[in-house]
Amino acid sequence: MKARRRSRLAAAGTLSVLVGSLVMAVSGPASAQESVVLSTGHVDAVDVHYADGELVLKVHDDTGQPSVSRNPRDVVFQVLPQAAAQVPDMSEYAFLGPAGSTVWLLPMTQDPDLLWPGWNTTTLPSGVFKGEKVRLSLVDVSGPGAVSVFMTDPVGQPLMRFRSDDGLPDTLDVPVGTHAHANWVFGALGSYTLTFRADATLADGRQLSTGPVPYRFEVGDLPDPDPPVQLSIQGLQPAYAPGATVTLIAVQTPAGELNRYRWFSKCPGTGEFTAIPGETSATYSFTATSRLNDCQYVVRLYGDGEVAVAQSTPVTLHVDDAGSPAPSQRITVTVDGTQGALVVSVDPDNRTVMLPAAVLSSAGDRWESSGDLRPVTVTDTRPGAPGWNVAGQLSDFVSGAARVGGKYLGWAPTVLTQADGQGVLAGPAVAPGFAAGNGLAASSLLGSAPVGVGRGTARLGAGLTLELPTDTGAGQYTAMLTLTAI
Repeated sequence: MKARRRSRLAAAGTLSVLVGSLVMAVSGPASAQESVVLSTGHVDAVDVHYADGELVLKVHDDTGQPSVSRNPRDVVFQVLPQAAAQVPDMSEYAFLGPAGSTVWLLPMTQDPDLLWPGWNTTTLPSGVFKGEKVRLSLVDVSGPGAVSVFMTDPVGQPLMRFRSDDGLPDTLDVPVGTHAHANWVFGALGSYTLTFRADATLADGRQLSTGPVPYRFEVGDLPDPDPPVQLSIQGLQPAYAPGATVTLIAVQTPAGELNRYRWFSKCPGTGEFTAIPGETSATYSFTATSRLNDCQYVVRLYGDGEVAVAQSTPVTLHVDDAGSPAPSQRITVTVDGTQGALVVSVDPDNRTVMLPAAVLSSAGDRWESSGDLRPVTVTDTRPGAPGWNVAGQLSDFVSGAARVGGKYLGWAPTVLTQADGQGVLAGPAVAPGFAAGNGLAASSLLGSAPVGVGRGTARLGAGLTLELPTDTGAGQYTAMLTLTAI
């Protein structure tokens, strides 16, 4: 069988010749709406139609009788595993990969055991399109390998039509009334999406386009739409000391929606696995003891009934009890869980924001400057994680006897760092109150943490924007930002 596949690709590279043939259709095929997989037989994958003033791409499915017209979204084109072929040792075909490497080929000349895709413009009327042609474009390819679509000339030279690995889009002008086939070559097994587009110019100069239309190709066996669930146990360490906590975690592959578990154990001297009472979640935790050494554990996953849909392979617990304990001392400390505090702080050596000298705006209607707030640290050690808000409010800017309202400063808060899972959120941006609003002269939220997850330490920051009236007197102005946490 391999020899046959090798010779097929060599023939496609040296002998196959296809002249675009004309097929006149008396009437169009019926339309079908169900989703199908096409894997053998003749199909005009890129079938161009013109109706009601629009250009449309369809699929002419001629794999059965009567033939039908389909929407590309309803079709999966399967390149069967037996389409595997070897790249010939010919320089003209080096674009397919190293000589002898495997590709998957739907040949230009029909193989009854494979799909025979082509393109078709025979339904298009004459005298409607400028130049009596439409332009087909391959605008995008996604998939695990390169895709090449090419014909061959009478002496075996490849005539490239579309190729994904040297840049897309690739275009091909196709005369009205053409029905053509080519070699379709895929560089690897897997799922591909080939996106085609058809464009044309009407005789009156109006432009038409189908827009991008995706076509799905599956190279090799079709993926299982409902793959069996594999169940495994993770979290087991190589060994545990007596008194250590053991946590076993059931993991589904692929992940699914089923969540009914049962854990079972079998210890030395017992004949079979027995259910562990009350353990029906994906996690099973317990304390390691000497008597549990070499016990085995499995977990089962259940669907709607009482029949398990998956079971893990057993894992074995090893408890390392070395005998007499080594000389040791136990150190105990008590932490009062009712105590705690919410603290907001700024580095005492980094608590002055020096904004650059203000400059006139491009419109000349205001003085502008910008900078960054020094980092603000918020630490919450209160029990129960009640959540918190940190807000800031700015005093007036003062320079000697001159005074300017704090409303002219605005900010855009950010969360610089936070503890894992703390859920800290930056406050909303506040625009300077040059035209309207109070800017930071009104208390403004810098950051917050929700109830239940705010415990820990976070660092907050903000970008600052200052916009002052043009009649502001010269001088160095200073304002005080007061931060409060509740």
